[in-house]
Amino acid sequence: MNKIKFMTIILVMVASLVGCSMEEESGEVLENKPSAITSKTINLTMMQPETINPITNKNKSVGYIMNLIYDSLFTIDENYDTVPQLVEEYKIENDGMSINIKLKDMLTMTAPLKYKEPPYVDYFTGLDYLKFSLDMLGGDNEIGTFSYAPLIGPDVLSGIIKNSTNQSVLEFATKNLFEPLGILPPENIVFKNADEQFLFNQSTDKNNWVADSKNLNTAGWGLALSTLDMAKIGQLYLNGGVYNCKRIVSTNWVKESTSVHSHLNELMYGYLWWILDEYSFAALGDGGNTIYVDTKNNIIVSISALFVPNSKEKIKLIKQYIKPAFED
Repeated sequence: MNKIKFMTIILVMVASLVGCSMEEESGEVLENKPSAITSKTINLTMMQPETINPITNKNKSVGYIMNLIYDSLFTIDENYDTVPQLVEEYKIENDGMSINIKLKDMLTMTAPLKYKEPPYVDYFTGLDYLKFSLDMLGGDNEIGTFSYAPLIGPDVLSGIIKNSTNQSVLEFATKNLFEPLGILPPENIVFKNADEQFLFNQSTDKNNWVADSKNLNTAGWGLALSTLDMAKIGQLYLNGGVYNCKRIVSTNWVKESTSVHSHLNELMYGYLWWILDEYSFAALGDGGNTIYVDTKNNIIVSISALFVPNSKEKIKLIKQYIKPAFED
């Protein structure tokens, strides 16, 4: 199966919405499935703590876990008061043994980061992508300031999925996305050195999803999909979360994730989608990899390519040359 790469491949689908009967739409075939994104619990395991109060705790092992909570999620001010940083609201239970936290959106690239230039070398050579991403949260920028970090940062979302579903990210995606879309599930690949990563980036026949040493899959890069696979994801979103008359994603989530939540100058961003205008949005990746969806004209364009540094984005190509070919 020809995977993303060697030369740029473009697949255009002039799609009509799938015609499902009213019976199908109201039956079990379109039953909403639980989503890790809507889960309200993240499980952090520790050995019978006496307290999780960062001021009174004296247990080092408990302190390691609390670093995941209070470092970046909270800060401690000059009066030693706990100040929410990435947290919208929280409540510590009366027994001091649990804390309920509501996080601010981490899907809009507006979480503050502790670096000016992405530390890619340290990230790629690290053993724990999640811990590295958590350690990078914070910094001087205010929450809400757009800070595009497609590699370092989104791995926090993988950690949330894994901990809230008690499944690996690959298992969750296989059951809830790949198999319903007819996409051959990838196999995990863990790089042992830079050469292995280079070969993966230059390959044209891989069916893998990059994972760290703890088998946590990456969230913002490292998934090899064919051009047709990418078009299926576009078709899913064009149909409002339905594929082959079966609901895969809720309509509300499709609408919410493709609505504007943040800005980079004049560019608009949703939940990991670039919002181009009222009717179109796109996922844009390295080398020009693109999933473009036009809901007004029912057009999906998927482009797959090798990794090329500083490649030109493909929206101009799509709008000026591809879309006009299908206009009356």
